[in-house]
Amino acid sequence: MAQRVATGDGASKKTSRVRVAVRLRPYMGKQDEKNEGPCVRGLDSQNLEITNWRNATETVKYHFDAFHGEQTTQQQVFISSVKPVLPYALNGQNASVFAYGPTGAGKTHTMLGSSGQPGMIPRAVRELFNLVKAKDEDEGWDYSIGMSYLEIYNEKVLDLLSPGSHDLPIREDKDKNILIPGLTHTTISSFSEFDKLFMPATLNRTTASTKLNERSSRSHAILLIKVVRTQRAFPNRQQTGKLYLVDLAGSEDNRRTGNQGIRLKESGAINLSLFTLSKVVDSLNSGTAVRVPYRDSKLTRLLQDSLGGSAHSVMITNIAPEYKYYFDTFSALNFAAKSKLIVNKPFTRETVAVPVLPVKRARRDQEAGSSGTEPQKKKQKEEKKTEQDDSSPSAHLDSLSEPSVMDRLLALEKLMMSCQDKDRNSMLNDVAQSRKEIQELKEKQKKYESQALLMSQSAKQEPAFKNTSVPLQRKPSNATRPNKQQAVVQPLQVSQLQPLKQLAVVRKQSVCVKKKEKKLSDHVELPGGKENIMETSWESQLDTSVLEHSRQKILQVLNSGSLKELKGLQLIGDKKGKLILGWREIHGHFLKLEDLVKVEGMTEKRFSSFMKANILSAMGK
Repeated sequence: MAQRVATGDGASKKTSRVRVAVRLRPYMGKQDEKNEGPCVRGLDSQNLEITNWRNATETVKYHFDAFHGEQTTQQQVFISSVKPVLPYALNGQNASVFAYGPTGAGKTHTMLGSSGQPGMIPRAVRELFNLVKAKDEDEGWDYSIGMSYLEIYNEKVLDLLSPGSHDLPIREDKDKNILIPGLTHTTISSFSEFDKLFMPATLNRTTASTKLNERSSRSHAILLIKVVRTQRAFPNRQQTGKLYLVDLAGSEDNRRTGNQGIRLKESGAINLSLFTLSKVVDSLNSGTAVRVPYRDSKLTRLLQDSLGGSAHSVMITNIAPEYKYYFDTFSALNFAAKSKLIVNKPFTRETVAVPVLPVKRARRDQEAGSSGTEPQKKKQKEEKKTEQDDSSPSAHLDSLSEPSVMDRLLALEKLMMSCQDKDRNSMLNDVAQSRKEIQELKEKQKKYESQALLMSQSAKQEPAFKNTSVPLQRKPSNATRPNKQQAVVQPLQVSQLQPLKQLAVVRKQSVCVKKKEKKLSDHVELPGGKENIMETSWESQLDTSVLEHSRQKILQVLNSGSLKELKGLQLIGDKKGKLILGWREIHGHFLKLEDLVKVEGMTEKRFSSFMKANILSAMGK
């Protein structure tokens, strides 16, 4: 059972503000063409200033948790900004370190580094293993460390440990934890094992060359280190901590990078995700936002714990000193200033083993085990209820497929003989009630027979209608189909049922005649046995000139009408109108109206209905 456990450092540690560090990289190559010098400079270990673009004689000052100047080493950045948050991952809490800044400002160098100057990622993983080794064995905890590595390229989540994978979905479990089904998770036992997996996976990351950076990252890379510690003794508590190490792709100005084609598309996806990240920060700082747009981008979805979530977060903002990066640097500093105002609420994720309690037997099962007569009584009550339902007057019409009444009486008598003495009286009452109901059914049957006989005689004397049409051939199976009223007659062996059948024939004859009259109006049986297809009545009643004029008008609309005019015809919708336009573009004009049958979906029957509806509609106008 997973539960949240408050931090044990006092009430003041229940919230954690995002720590922001700014790192200024050295000059790359020659000075600016105008020799204006750097646009930004550090004042001390926490403050810096940048030239005000509105007034060159003024500067804008910023205060952050840490400022790392041009001469700061990787080790100094790690000890000052990253190392303090690593112990939280070993105590079941989340920690996050991510690099932010414009393209070419040194984010990848800060996070990955080189063989001679390792970055924050390899230093952080090595420090985690050192912390685990330093733990006292008497504490009673076992530690397990695993890793996952992914990139977000063009809004697709790709597994870097499994290069052949496709776009992976992002899900959220019932405890509000973000997870990625299908993402490779590998357990590692040492830093050397981590290095063997991490370095080849880094080469799978998408990079390209631009005018501002020879090896520009075209995707956001996220390394997830999962630390699970389990208590050896009961109740075997298990705490899970996660460390997110994120190298974000830099925002790009396509006018200066010269991106085209696929590079332009990649730049658009990067800028869009970073813009969504800025909206998330603004929503968190506003305090009145109804919805924080985490789901608008896959990057912000994965950083949900880091910004406004449950992680101890550190953001390293990388900036460049050259004037050509001025507006990128100015925007990055403003974003960093807003980010340091975000407050997270970390907690410990802990799972406690719940003891399994024995399941109690149901009371009904215990009673059944103690008394062997209860199941028999229950079965007898169900059989009695079934017999009463079958013998009720309302069910006698549906009893054609049920056993006969005599068979049921015999079954009741056998059951009565086999039951105990205390149930004999109830059985006798049931038998007497069944016989009484049978007698009532016999009386009702006689009443129905007499009524049917009277009605059949009156129908012979005064027929309800006079049939002047051609005699119809009936199938005996359809006319003499038994109805539900005959169900009770069969077991009583009633002999006079023929009048009731005749009555049914007389009543249903009018329905059949109405259905056949329309067919007889179009097909007349000739002496030779052949059928002559007569012309439909609606065409014969029209004037020939009017009919021909209407046909020509419809043909003109079919040949020259637009989609709107075609839809104005009867029985022609949007789909059929488009099919007619397509046929007309391929085959040309319709030579005659009958060519409309060649259009897909227009059968002979639909064509006939189409002509009738449109000609009669034209005459009505």
